[in-house]
Amino acid sequence: MAMWRAAARQLVDRALGARAAHTSAGSKKIVGVFYKAGEYADKNPNFVGCVEGALGIRNWLESQGHHYIVTDDKEGPNSELEKHIEDMHVLITTPFHPAYVTAERIKKAKNLELLLTAGIGSDHIDLPAAAAAGLTVAEVTGSNTVSVAEDELLRILILVRNFLPGYQQVVQGEWNVAGIAHRAYDLEGKTVGTVGAGRIGRLLLQRLKPFNCNLLYHDRLQIDPELEKEIGAKFEEDLDAMLPKCDVIVINTPLTEKTRGMFNKERIAKMKKGVIVVNNARGAIMDTQAVADACSSGHIAGYGGDVWFPQPAPKDHPWRYMPNHAMTPHISGTTIDAQLRYAEGVKDMLDRYFKGEDFPVQNYIVKEGQLASQYQ
Repeated sequence: MAMWRAAARQLVDRALGARAAHTSAGSKKIVGVFYKAGEYADKNPNFVGCVEGALGIRNWLESQGHHYIVTDDKEGPNSELEKHIEDMHVLITTPFHPAYVTAERIKKAKNLELLLTAGIGSDHIDLPAAAAAGLTVAEVTGSNTVSVAEDELLRILILVRNFLPGYQQVVQGEWNVAGIAHRAYDLEGKTVGTVGAGRIGRLLLQRLKPFNCNLLYHDRLQIDPELEKEIGAKFEEDLDAMLPKCDVIVINTPLTEKTRGMFNKERIAKMKKGVIVVNNARGAIMDTQAVADACSSGHIAGYGGDVWFPQPAPKDHPWRYMPNHAMTPHISGTTIDAQLRYAEGVKDMLDRYFKGEDFPVQNYIVKEGQLASQYQ
């Protein structure tokens, strides 16, 4: 009997050991890089897009045996992110506090299989290197399009109406109506052009229609004729021909090698003198110094946006100090509503990844060595 019990115990131990080995083999190391909330972390239970909120998926991941590390420390050889690059399986990043995933980092990441963007825009990743390494790159397409389009409309109105000097007067105890009114205009009747008419660009055009503007758009593809007619927007195939027609120009194109530095000194010179420019796309689409110089000269009457290069912007970034700007940190796509949407999208893709299932096709940026069309 004792021998039988000993043999039975050995079988049980082997089974348990095999199960433990199976669990360990199936366990994934997941690293998330988000901005830190600090004192604001507890002010809203739905504030999930920060380090402390961790997308609201910590308990779910750890209950399945996965190892989840979250940090805001992303730069340099001694950063927290760098410590985990060699053995992580999944990296979750965000455009609002981007971890720059270079070819060098990809080469070090021996176990890396999946790069997820919590939000929209994966240009902080070296996409050709990711494709060459056989990695999957995906983002939560559509998760913050409404958020960004609303913010663009806000910045257009702030700049066209010359709102910020009035606000500053109130804060500083001043009162000078002329100091505001001499360069405040109505939006109605103005020509507004968007460079890019994807999901965000189309939403912006729809929101601008009630303002009775003359709407133009430039894109590599013309939008659906029915929608174009409904919005009342006109397609401009030649970007350089569209620019001098516009009182307001909004940048809504992704950052690619073709669009990097697209708006340099020469292209800005083609814009109408006194133009308003809003850019919530990516900072590197613009030539930084050319924008600052054009604002100083008055060629650009106002520049607004929430995207910089690099991010976070250094304290000496010239856009901080140029006149007539409406710049903020990268906030347009990280409203609480957007956070909940992209957190849910990340969880869904992780669940599919664990099960070996495909993601929604529109979420793929790199799949099986191929880049999505907008990045080609």
